[in-house]
Amino acid sequence: QVQLVGSGGGLVQAGGSLRLSCAASGRTFSLYVMGWFRQAPGKEREFVACISRSGRNTYYADSVKGRFTISRDNAKSTVYLQMNSLKPEDTAVYFCGAVLAVGGTFPRPSYDEYDYWGQGTQVTVSS
Repeated sequence: QVQLVGSGGGLVQAGGSLRLSCAASGRTFSLYVMGWFRQAPGKEREFVACISRSGRNTYYADSVKGRFTISRDNAKSTVYLQMNSLKPEDTAVYFCGAVLAVGGTFPRPSYDEYDYWGQGTQVTVSS
């Protein structure tokens, strides 16, 4: 079992920045590919970014490429999402997810592959 607790959401003006964190506890954090997804009202959960077990490889949705940066600190069992140049269309609940990746398969952009989820944190970007 892995428990994930997300934090860092809030209200920000367009063009601003936020950093989300997701702290993991339970099994060995470095065995998991970590991802961020988001879900806006009335829409399906969509992929944002994921990061390999070591942190050397990252993968982004086209909609956030160049604006968001995913990173991880395996010593702290935490994954981050730095969000810059935020737009109103980035408004959503953001979820972190973990998928066991012993074989090293990467990237993992499909939410149904993920084994564990955090509780979600609201990000609201005003125009």
